[in-house]
Amino acid sequence: MAKVLNENAAPAEAPDRERWLDELTPRQIVAELDKYIVGQEAAKKAVAIALRNRWRRQRVHDDLREEIMPNNIIMIGPTGVGKTEIARRLARLAGAPFVKVEASKFTEVGYVGRDVESMVRDLIDMAVNMVREEREAEVEEIAQQRVEERILDLLLPPVPEADSGKRPDEPVAPVRAFVVGPGGVAEERQLEDDEEQRIRDRRERTREKLRTLLRDGKLEDRTVEVEVQQSPPIENLMIPIGGMEGMDNFAEMLQDMLPKRTKRRTVSVAEARRILLQDELDKLIDMDEVVNEAIERAEEMGIIFLDEIDKIAGDHGGVGPDVSREGVQRDLLPIVEGSTVQTKYGLVRTDHILFIAAGAFHVSKPSDLIPELQGRFPIRVELSPLTEDDFVRILTEPKNALLRQYQELVATEGATLEFTEDGIREIARIAAEANERMENIGARRLHTVLTTLLEDLLFDLPDHAGGHIVMDGATVRERLKKIVEDEDLRRYIL
Repeated sequence: MAKVLNENAAPAEAPDRERWLDELTPRQIVAELDKYIVGQEAAKKAVAIALRNRWRRQRVHDDLREEIMPNNIIMIGPTGVGKTEIARRLARLAGAPFVKVEASKFTEVGYVGRDVESMVRDLIDMAVNMVREEREAEVEEIAQQRVEERILDLLLPPVPEADSGKRPDEPVAPVRAFVVGPGGVAEERQLEDDEEQRIRDRRERTREKLRTLLRDGKLEDRTVEVEVQQSPPIENLMIPIGGMEGMDNFAEMLQDMLPKRTKRRTVSVAEARRILLQDELDKLIDMDEVVNEAIERAEEMGIIFLDEIDKIAGDHGGVGPDVSREGVQRDLLPIVEGSTVQTKYGLVRTDHILFIAAGAFHVSKPSDLIPELQGRFPIRVELSPLTEDDFVRILTEPKNALLRQYQELVATEGATLEFTEDGIREIARIAAEANERMENIGARRLHTVLTTLLEDLLFDLPDHAGGHIVMDGATVRERLKKIVEDEDLRRYIL
C-alpha cells in the first residue's frame, strides 16, 4: 500500500548519487520501498529489477548500449493499493525525472484535448527544474553574498569615485567638497588625502554596522527601491487553442521571446532579498548547460507513469468514446517504442525512457489493448487487494501514518489522543468490510473511516481544553455503529 513514511527522506538526496546507485542492489531497492509501501512484493521486485537494469546498461559497451531497451511494466490492481506510490518512490530513489499522467486525458490527434507528446514535454520541464534546483543549491552561498552587498548598496549608496570614467593617461581630479563655515556660508574646498581617507573609513564603518543589522534581521521592514523585470502581457495576442500538436508551451515560448521591461519598485528589504536572489541565481547559472544535462537525464533515466491506462482499452467500436480510445493507443505506440519529440528545449528521444502503466482493469483487460502496444509492455504485475491485516500495518508502521497525523493535530489543542490495539484492529476491520460491501478503494477507505470516527471529537475539541482521549474497540464500534449498520447511509458516508 502507498503510505508514505517521510516525503523528504529519500536516499537520492545524498551528495554522491552515483555511488548510491552503485550500492543499490535489487534486494536493497525492495528494502527501501518496504519503508514506504506495505505488501505488493511482486511489483516491488519488478521495478527493482528495472531500476538496476538501468545501472547495468550504463556499463555496457557503447556499441551495444543503444540496443538495450527498457522493459516497460504494466501494474494491474484496484485503486488504493500502491501502484502510483511504487513508481513515485522508485523515481525518488534513483533521483530520476518523474511525471505522472492520466491516460484518459489524452485524445487522438485531430480531437480537441492533450496529445500524447505532452507527457514527454512535461518530463523535460520536470528534468529542467530538477537540474536547476541542484545548480541553485551549489551557488546559493555565492548568490547570498552578492545579494547582501547589493542590499547594502541600496541602503547606503556608494559615493562615485572622483576619477571614474577617466582614461589612465588623464590627470586625477582632486576630491572637492562643500564645507559650511562659522558664518553659515558654504565654501568649496579641496579635501586633503588624510581627510578623504577618514571619510571613506567612516562610510566603511557605517556599512559594516548596517551589515550586522542586516544579518540580525533588524532591517527587514526597511524599504528600498529595486528594479524588476516585467514580461509583456499576452492576453490580447492571438494564441492557438487546444487540439494543435506542440502548442502547449506556445504562450510561454512567445513570452520568452518578447522584450522585457524594467520597472522600479519600492519594497521591503525582505522582499528585495527574494527578488535580488533570483536575479543573482539567474546570472550564476548557465541555462544551456542545465538544459543539456536535463535532456540527457530525461532520456537516460526518465520515468513516465501512465495511470488509468485501462480507460483507453475497450471494445474496438466505431461510436462513442472508443473512436478516440484506439487512436490514443496508436499515438502512444511510437512514443513508447522510441521516437523523437519536439519540445521548447529541443528534440528529445524516448527510446530509453521507462514507462510504467497502471490500471484497475475492472471492465476491460490488458488484452483489450491493441497488440502492438501490449508488446511494448512485456512485464505485467498484478497487485493484490489489501486485507484487514494490511490496514493494521498501514495505520501503525509508516512514520506519517494516519493515526500519527491525527494525534499531532489533536496535540495542537493541548489534548492527547491514544489508539489502543483493539481500536486499531476495529478501524481496519470496518474499512475492510466497507471495501467488500461497496466499491473497493483500497487504503483510501481508511481516510473516510477515520474522518467519520473523529468528526465530533475534532469539532468539540477547542471547547474542552486538555484531556486524554482513548479510542478503543468499544468506542470505535459505538461511534460508527449507526453508519455501519445502515446500508444506505454507509454508501454516502463511508
